[in-house]
This record gives sequence, structure tokens and C-alpha cells, in this order.
Amino acid sequence: MKDYFSITKPGIIGGNAITVVAGFLLASGGDVDWWLLLATLVGLSLVVAGGCVINNYIDRDIDGMMERTKDRALVIGTITPRIALIYGKVLAIFGLGVLAFYTNLLTTAMAVLGLFVYVVVYSLWLKRTSTHGTIVGSISGAMPPVVGYLAVSGSIDLGAVILFFILALWQMPHSFAIAIYRLEDYTKAGIPVLPVKRGIAITKIHMLIYTALFVMATFALAVFGYTGYEYLLVMVILGLGWLGLSASGFYSTNNKFWSRNMFVYSIAILVVFSIMIAIEGF
Repeated sequence: MKDYFSITKPGIIGGNAITVVAGFLLASGGDVDWWLLLATLVGLSLVVAGGCVINNYIDRDIDGMMERTKDRALVIGTITPRIALIYGKVLAIFGLGVLAFYTNLLTTAMAVLGLFVYVVVYSLWLKRTSTHGTIVGSISGAMPPVVGYLAVSGSIDLGAVILFFILALWQMPHSFAIAIYRLEDYTKAGIPVLPVKRGIAITKIHMLIYTALFVMATFALAVFGYTGYEYLLVMVILGLGWLGLSASGFYSTNNKFWSRNMFVYSIAILVVFSIMIAIEGF
């Protein structure tokens, strides 16, 4: 059971769950349908779990080449590829069924889109062939808060669009930080992430640009009236802190230490961002 749980990548499920709840509460405006929230959370979490299992199935060859993934269940053979693929499909289909039954068509369609991009466009195609895989992967990573938001609103408005861009932009420095920290693994497996193909210096420039765009995007929620001044103040402080940390990379003599700090900060700022917009929803 531990192996079946681990290949769903529970850390990713947890991170996405936080943003689902945040998007849902932001759209609720204080009138929270708790049963709908639970259904949305369960449905999307199952979809994410299914996508992660299928990703494990697809990546089982390159996972065996990397230090951090060499002990995954499909690599060491404690779960067979066939069983894993069936397991992933069942989770994803069941999750989409929950969303279709309890939410609305648009919410379900966005979950399908996110799953398709992650499994087909990212995992099966661009991850192994292009540095643009990270950009495309950010699309699926940005879907959870949008799914939460649309479960309440039932339609795409400016708030949903802003949430999408905030999370898509956040994904970039977050993912690049992982790629720099695990550069040897990615190089060994032949995965063409930006620091492997174009070097760490160029990657740091991209990280600074995306971090700045993320910070500006977070301000948009306040500018357009979706959040208040407390949210804006917190995001200004944390955003400037992340920008400063990103800029410090140009002077760092220890890229591994710096990239790990960027990764940890990215998690922290996402959690605080989610908490702040959830509070705004009340």
C-alpha cells in the first residue's frame, strides 16, 4: 500500500489541494458551500493522483537514471507497469467523474485539459525533447486554483484568468530551482531542461524575469478588487523578498545552496499566497 500511495506523489497532491481550496474560497466571497468544496477537492486530488501515477509509468526508464527517483516503485519493480497504468487511469477517471457529478462542465473540462497537458504534451512529448517542456508543464500546474474557482463561479472571469497566470508564472522559477539543484540527475537522464541546455547563468536570468512577473501578477488580484490591502501588503513584502533572493543568484558561489533556497522560498510564498486569498474569500 505504501508503494501505491507513493506513486501518486502525495507532496504534489497536497500542494495542489492548497491552491484548489484557495481558489474556491476566493470565488465564494464568504458564502462557502462546504460539500461542494469537499467534492471539488476530492475530485481534483484524484485527477492529480492519476496524472502522477501515469507520469511515473511514462518516466520509469529515466527515473532509474536519477539519484532522487531510482528507488521508485516502478523502477525497482514492486509495482508492474501494467498495474500502474490501470491504477492511474482509474484514479483519473474516478476523479473526473466526481467533478462532473458535483461541480459543472467547465470545471471538469479544465481538469481534463490540465491532465491532458501534463500526461500527453508534457510527459510524453516535450519533457524529453525541448526546453519548453517547463513552460508547457506550467499550464497543468496552474489549473488547480482555477478548478477551485470555477467550481463556484461556473464561468471564466478576470479572477480565474489572474489565478491561472499567477500559478503558471510561479511554476517557472520553482521548476528551474529544482533543475539547478538536481542538475547532475537531469544531465545524466538527458532531460533538456534549461540549465542543462543553455547553462545556469541563462537560467538565472529567466528565473529573475519570471519571479518579477509572478510578483506583478499577484498584485493584479488587489488592483482589480478581488483582494484587499492586507493581501497586497503581504505579497509586496514576500514578493520583494523572492525577487531579492532571485537576484542574489548572480553573486552566489554555491548554486546548489542558492537553488535550494529558491525552491524552499517558492513553496513558502505559494502557501502564504493561498492562505491570504482564502482569507479574502471569507
